[in-house]
Amino acid sequence: MRRLLPLAVVTFLLLAFAGSCKKEKKVDRAAGLDPERMATMSSHNVETLISDSGIVQFKMLTPIWLVYEEVDTPCWKFPQGLYLERFGPTHKVIASVAADSARYFTRQKLWRLDGHVEIKKIPGDLFQTSQLFWNEKHHRVYSDSFVHIETPTHVLEGFGFESDDNLTDYSLRTPSGIFPIHQDAFGNRTAVAADSTAH
Repeated sequence: MRRLLPLAVVTFLLLAFAGSCKKEKKVDRAAGLDPERMATMSSHNVETLISDSGIVQFKMLTPIWLVYEEVDTPCWKFPQGLYLERFGPTHKVIASVAADSARYFTRQKLWRLDGHVEIKKIPGDLFQTSQLFWNEKHHRVYSDSFVHIETPTHVLEGFGFESDDNLTDYSLRTPSGIFPIHQDAFGNRTAVAADSTAH
């Protein structure tokens, strides 16, 4: 299914749904079910557009979207993977994000992406890691894990990554390698080890 939902509408629907389920939760507790462990809402095979101030910002696709509003730290869970596309001012895709699983902590406005995490930034930058955090409040993206970055001219690798959320101003805390990219006559690109560039 495909829907166009403003961010405010998504939040309102979730809160309204959570409020309408409170009586049922009391019955569930009496029946021996723990509302702390139960999703307030679940959706399957989701494809939705998310807008802010009437402007479409993201396209989100996920097999399962679970919402937990009755827990100490309310969150959304995407246990079977998440794919996001981010749109620029001209409505063209400027970046995509894919992860094996994800959580969004609604109060903190914090995303946590796990597994094989891959960000592709148009026109050609690629970021890969096993865990990545995106703090929407502070517009920061960061990771303590190993990170592999490909740009049109270099491959960078290291541990610990921090960036603005446009991925235009980023740094590696502990770099382990910076390799220039060589492109052959057929357009194939390969990273060249630093000691092999002398010839």
